[in-house]
Amino acid sequence: MAPIIDTGEVILIGENSFIRLSHDGGETVTERVSHWRVLWTPAGPGHVLFYEGEMIGGEPRIYSDNIALARFVQSNIEGLLYPPSGDTSLPVHDAEFAREGDSRSYSTERISSDVEEISLTWTDLQPPFVMHAPGGNGEGERPLSVWTTFVQAREARITVDGDFASGEPFENSRLGRPVSSAVLAWAETWAKLPG
Repeated sequence: MAPIIDTGEVILIGENSFIRLSHDGGETVTERVSHWRVLWTPAGPGHVLFYEGEMIGGEPRIYSDNIALARFVQSNIEGLLYPPSGDTSLPVHDAEFAREGDSRSYSTERISSDVEEISLTWTDLQPPFVMHAPGGNGEGERPLSVWTTFVQAREARITVDGDFASGEPFENSRLGRPVSSAVLAWAETWAKLPG
């Protein structure tokens, strides 16, 4: 296959790691986090965390160190991936973000805000693989393409103010491949399709 150049307009370069926890193998999701570490967008760089789960009362919350970035990601990507996170009437809580760990074995993201102290940890990491989701311009199709590198975690942990969320990662299908619901999605580029 010949090399290609994506014809879409690049709108984000960075990471979008996530954790979904469940008590019943994914039939119901009790904790859902989407963590963005952004190197470039038209709204600037920074971090955003979208969180919905039992640990925070079941309502979606947003944390960021760049509110313009949070609204950009909501409106252009996150709202398409999970519509409840796309509600721009949700407040954005000011937060500080830090990473620690060794990407060969574990990675932890710490989010500190005036509302909560949150920790996200991915462990028992598997060999990475690259995925390209081309998107489409048809009725109901996502008008975005993404290139990403998935580092799956067999185990993941969420803590809020020191309390551990219950539930476990589960396996689901992504483009026909079994994939964990806890993934470090790094080296990610999102592009808006032409037309």
